[in-house]
Amino acid sequence: MIRRCVENDFEAIYNVINDAAKAYKNIIPSTCYSEPYMSREKLRREIESGVIFYAYELNSEVLAVMGLQHVENISLIRHAYVRTDHQRQGLGGKLLAYLLKQTSKPILVGTWLKATWAINFYLKHGFTQLPVGEKKNKLLKNYWEILEIQIENSTVLADQKWLNEKNKNKHNL
Repeated sequence: MIRRCVENDFEAIYNVINDAAKAYKNIIPSTCYSEPYMSREKLRREIESGVIFYAYELNSEVLAVMGLQHVENISLIRHAYVRTDHQRQGLGGKLLAYLLKQTSKPILVGTWLKATWAINFYLKHGFTQLPVGEKKNKLLKNYWEILEIQIENSTVLADQKWLNEKNKNKHNL
């Protein structure tokens, strides 16, 4: 079952994120990786900044989480994680499909450039990876609150709505 998370889900969200994020060890810059990957304080700040978490739950156990954050005229997919013992079972895809129905806004996703599994996941689900460069950096600075090293080591993927809107605006200039 997929459902919106509530306050009582905080520890489950925290545990899923930190279990799955172990995949980043030795992949992302060492200054960006720690254990736990996301502290409780950071998770609390993310929720307070408007990240709405959704959970894939089975037998009252949260197996996957994914956040949706509305920023200005777009929505961001944030913190998409599946517990390591339940990966490659389609849970992330089901959560993503559910979240896509929760917004009519264009959607962007940011992830680590070397997290090829995450990039491939979004490509498989219809997103397009934007070229590395100034535009990507501008998007990351505009819509995310992250450090410069994260900007340098991240990529952005966009859904078809975002691409269509950008193409339409480009032709109307």
